[in-house]
Amino acid sequence: MSTPSPNDSNPHIVIIGGGIIGCTTAYYLTTSKSGPATSNRPIKVTLIEASAHGVAQGASGKAGGLVAKWAYPKELVAVSFREHERLAREHGGKEKWGWRYVGCGTWEGRAEIASESGEKGELGKGQKNLEKELGLPGGSKPKARGRLEKGLPEDLLWVKEELTDAYSPMGKDGHTAQVHPYQFTTSMFELAKSQGLVHVQGTATAVLKANGRVTGVSYKANGGSGEIKTINATHVLVAAGAWSPRIVEELPISPTRAHSVIFRPQPGVHIAPYVLFTEIALSSKPSHGRGGRRTATTTVSPEIYARPDGEVYACGPGDDEPLPETVDDVEVDAGACDSIIQHVTAISQELKDAAVQKRQACYLPTVETGGGPIVGEADRIAKGLYIATGHTCWGICNAPGTALALTELILDGKIRCGNLERLKPSVFL
Repeated sequence: MSTPSPNDSNPHIVIIGGGIIGCTTAYYLTTSKSGPATSNRPIKVTLIEASAHGVAQGASGKAGGLVAKWAYPKELVAVSFREHERLAREHGGKEKWGWRYVGCGTWEGRAEIASESGEKGELGKGQKNLEKELGLPGGSKPKARGRLEKGLPEDLLWVKEELTDAYSPMGKDGHTAQVHPYQFTTSMFELAKSQGLVHVQGTATAVLKANGRVTGVSYKANGGSGEIKTINATHVLVAAGAWSPRIVEELPISPTRAHSVIFRPQPGVHIAPYVLFTEIALSSKPSHGRGGRRTATTTVSPEIYARPDGEVYACGPGDDEPLPETVDDVEVDAGACDSIIQHVTAISQELKDAAVQKRQACYLPTVETGGGPIVGEADRIAKGLYIATGHTCWGICNAPGTALALTELILDGKIRCGNLERLKPSVFL
């Protein structure tokens, strides 16, 4: 463990960011039973969150919640999946945050949606594929008729069979699960608070340093005059997602805005537990050109997540909308949400009949140079400065592995749960 500051004899770890990485790391730190810090001196953990509404207000509350053994990077996945299973067993995850194993696959098919030549569903200018399918095993099956030939599971009845061309499962049984991200994040936060975590509401403005190591954090307090305050610290963890470069400007992190929609099916409608990565072919209105009658086709790829409480989550592509000052200032593009609704309801009668409960947006942190996430001590900037960001769309999946690794590194001085050399800040900074 890094040597504490001479001004603070007991370790004080300050976490910047109340998303799933920050809250889960707070849980691991406050419940750790090993390491020099816990055996020799009591430790204090403080979490600073900018949102006036509490933790999990960004991507950690608005993500799909997929947990998969086939995700990436493999170094974190190997640790995170088993930690997700352990946390669910020990803390009643099934009841508290919707932990369950699910079926998952690619669905290919058609939807008859009349659209003009500028159909918004196709990735257009400024839109980004979230690339969650990277690393997925398997491929598409040949197009065929009949449920068995198409590969459709017997209980996957909430997508139209007549519009289906092919379904291909991803991973083996038991290799894909889900959590409700908001419920998981807030559960980790409350468990950490029960072990002494201190919660500060404010926007972190800088990591304070002296003689090559961190000494504290400055932040603008929420409400009132918004005065700048400081907190002394021996260790600082920056886990502010897409906002992390606002605090450590050297970080090569860029933001991607992603929209999603929450559906509530009609009472009595059963939605079988599946997560679908879709490839939906849209046929536009026929046109008559010099070559005769033509029909243009575009492809859209919304993701659809059935949840155990009956709701259904769906998300679309990302865009390059600039990052606002705080998570509370994120704006929702109504047109982006309308496109998700249009495309998803075109292949499912159950979702077409459902009520739309939420239209929302969040920002995902992406490592500009590729790879990532960035996890570890940024000692080239300052001793005692730790980074955990750049998880893109796999932050929910990889939070426990990230938290365990950081806890070992901060308290023991070494990561023992896996080899994260490829993710060290020195690789990217």
